[in-house]
Amino acid sequence: MIVTERLELIPATSEMVRAALASGAALSSSLGASVPPTWPPESLDPPSLQFTLNRLAEGAENSEWWLYFVLLSPDGGARTLIGSVGYKGPPSEDGTVEIGYGIVSDQRRRGYASEAARGLIARAFSVTTVRRVIAETYPELEGSIGVLRKCGFTFIGDGSEPCVIRFELERPAYAMRT
Repeated sequence: MIVTERLELIPATSEMVRAALASGAALSSSLGASVPPTWPPESLDPPSLQFTLNRLAEGAENSEWWLYFVLLSPDGGARTLIGSVGYKGPPSEDGTVEIGYGIVSDQRRRGYASEAARGLIARAFSVTTVRRVIAETYPELEGSIGVLRKCGFTFIGDGSEPCVIRFELERPAYAMRT
């Protein structure tokens, strides 16, 4: 688990992902948290969940390099699921890790995506072989670009798909921010 000032990032288990595929009620029971009617964020669709389930089935050694459920934990009160974040796999041979994030529509513009992304970044750089963290977004998603800039990322060009742009944060730049 990754804990930030206001959030808990819970690494997904196969049970949790199956619950997310089944229903909001099943996911609520699995996480021990309320699931809002705005769940899931746009970026977390059934094919994405199935992809995660398949990766988790490959073995536990990389389970923390996939999906995390983002829970808001206000001052010891009831926990609420507000989004999902994660890595797109373990570090590559050159030490690159890619992150992604999504917050439900009624919880945006409160700093949760930036806070969750900072938690992922800190965890990634705690692994000595990680040299850089990258993220991709669409040029029209100003909020997503804002998250990346707040976290210290710089624009580096075209992404892996048409109409997608890529940002990076290298270890030395991260070290200067912490």
